[in-house]
Formats: sequence, C-alpha cells, structure tokens
Amino acid sequence: MPEISTVTNEDFVLDVSKDLTTDKNFASQGFWKGVLTRFRKNKRAMTGLVIILVIFVLAVFGPMLSNYGYKEIISIGSGQDVVAKSLSPRIPALHNLFSSSAYQDAFADRVFLFGTDSLGRDLWTRVWYGARISLLIAFVTILIDMLIGMSYGLISGYFGQALDGVMQRFVEISNSIPRLVIVGVLATFMPKGVWLVIVALLLTEWIGMSKIARAEMLKIKGQEYIMASKTLGAKNFRIIFSDVLPNTIGPVITQVMFSIPTAIFTEAFLSFVGVGIVLPQCSIGSLIEDGFNNITTLPYQILPPIIVLALLMLAFNFVGDGLREALAPRIEDM
Repeated sequence: MPEISTVTNEDFVLDVSKDLTTDKNFASQGFWKGVLTRFRKNKRAMTGLVIILVIFVLAVFGPMLSNYGYKEIISIGSGQDVVAKSLSPRIPALHNLFSSSAYQDAFADRVFLFGTDSLGRDLWTRVWYGARISLLIAFVTILIDMLIGMSYGLISGYFGQALDGVMQRFVEISNSIPRLVIVGVLATFMPKGVWLVIVALLLTEWIGMSKIARAEMLKIKGQEYIMASKTLGAKNFRIIFSDVLPNTIGPVITQVMFSIPTAIFTEAFLSFVGVGIVLPQCSIGSLIEDGFNNITTLPYQILPPIIVLALLMLAFNFVGDGLREALAPRIEDM
C-alpha cells in the first residue's frame, strides 16, 4: 500500500520568498478607470491630446501675447503713413545674434513671429484668433448635434416598427442632399458669417450621431435589465434616457472625437470658398484663403493656418483612435 502523507501546520506557511505583488494590469478596477489606463498607454493618443491642449491654450491666450489686435492694421505715423504690409516672420534679437546686418525698414525693432498679411495685420494674432473661432464653431456644433442625433437615434431604435421606418426614411433623405446644396440655400436667406456655418453644420452632422445611437439602442433594448425596468413599470422615456443612454456614452464619445475634425475641416472649406467667416473676422479657412491668393509671392502667409489645421485634424483622429481602442472591450461585450 502507498504511504499516506500527513498534513501538518507547516504546509500552510506563506512562502515569502516569492514575489507576491499584485499585477496592476489585471487588478480589479472600474470600467472608466480601465479605459483611462488603456488610453494613457496609447502613445499616439497621448500625443494627439497634448497637441490639442497646446493649440487650445494658444487659441485662448495666444492673441493676448501680442500687442496687436486681430483686425488692427499696424502702422507708423499719423494717417497710416507707413504700414507693415507683407512683412516676413522676424525676431530682431534672434536675427541680430546670427547676422551682422539689421532689418532695413521702419519696423526693424518689431517682433512678428508669423509675419504680417497684405493689409499689415499681425498673422500671429490672426492665426490663433482664427483657431479660437474654428474650435468654438466645431465644439458648439458637435455638442448640439450630439444632443439632437442621440435623442433622434435612441427614440427611433427604441420604438421601432412604423415610427422607426418613418424616421429612418427622413434620415436617408437628409443624408442624400449634398452639403454644398444646403449651404447654397442657406446663403440665399442668411448673411455670411459664423451663424451660417453653424446652421449648415447643424443640418448635416447630426445624422452620423443618430445612426450610432440607433445601433446601440437596437443592441441594448432586448437585454434583461431593460425588460426588468419595463416590468417594474418604468416609462419609455425614463428607460431611454436613464437606462440606455449611459450605456451608449462610450461609442458616442468616440464618434464625437471623429466628428470634431470633420466640423473644423468643413468650416475651413466653407470659409475658403467664401461663404463662411466675413472679414475682418478670421478663421482657419479664411486665413488659408488669404494666404492662397498670395501663395506664389508670399508663401509664408499660408503656412501657419495650414499647419494648425493639419495638426488639429491629426490630433483629433489620434485621440479618436485611442478612445476606440480603449473602449473596444466594452463595445464588444455589449
């Protein structure tokens, strides 16, 4: 017969020689904490977030760092005798450090980081003021579109049947109308400016948000906790906005991150073709238009707004990709 081993108290002594530290990657944590952990590990997403924060800070405080207003024509003398027209970017102290010759004009001691435009306005101030306008239009538009699109999609997906059919036919008709046609019609009845751009974006950007919200509603509305809420007598709109809405925040946030660069680019395009921001106000698009008119003789004027626009587009797409990857485990489980 095999020998039967006896169990003693020494068999239950903790072996302190082994590393018993908790693996933080697999430690129990909340959903949003896990999303933040995965997002912070994404180098591209963090790079995009830093770029967005830097541009946002410069858009808010950049014009304050200059001594000139965004519509101020810089001149010397009474009656604008000498105007700082089309000056190249310059920093006199840095120029004097590496060159023995000083600037040979009336503005030799002035600092113009981005130069001046053809009318004599400081491009540093105008670029960051324009970025402020473009970001403001994009964020206001996307916030309102998110509210409209989410409400529309959730209601359509929840009630379904005939109401869903009618609402989705309206979405298809709205989505089939080209954006330029909508802008052309609005330009007939509205003056050019910020409100024309906002209304044009409001009429077009909500559709993608409503499709995301409707798809999430169709996934969720058959789950057990929704059935339990109905059994307990919860009203339809309470179920939609209290039970379903919190569980669709992840995909909606991702959609918002991809919609913001689209709104910024659309605003830039509308301003570039002349139906957006009206002078003397400026935006990224209007500055690109001004620079494009002088691109063969004064190419430096178009570079700052183009670089800011490109960085914003890339940064928001990086952040959107990072959020989508961070939220992917939760989206797959829904």
